[in-house]
Amino acid sequence: MAKMKTPSLKCKIEILCSIHPSEDPNKVKSAILNIFPNCELETQKFSIKGNSNDLHSLEKIYDTISSTQSERIYQRRLEKNLDKNSAWFYLNKQAAFVEKIAICEEPDESPLGPIKVILTSNQIDRIIDWLIHYEQ
Repeated sequence: MAKMKTPSLKCKIEILCSIHPSEDPNKVKSAILNIFPNCELETQKFSIKGNSNDLHSLEKIYDTISSTQSERIYQRRLEKNLDKNSAWFYLNKQAAFVEKIAICEEPDESPLGPIKVILTSNQIDRIIDWLIHYEQ
């Protein structure tokens, strides 16, 4: 399958994830880095926050969407959670820990809480179209 070119659109990518008392913060960090290897993480007492301004950070998600044909699921989630110039979705934290990408419809689908991914851009529609492979 031909890999699509990542557009040069400005986009702020925020990754938010809670850390439960029973969890090892380093394992949560590594789960996030499995999916977003080049994002900067900041660990707080009960949460981890990541930031990136590079759409390449979404390449693993982009590749998973193609290989699992989950475009419609991502499109539904992103459109449902679209507000002005930002959209968000949840990823399963346990799946991320084993380097798998699984979108969650609801936060409780991930027993220890999901990883929330927030995309903010003046061209959010184009970002969503790229991510779910509408833009050729």
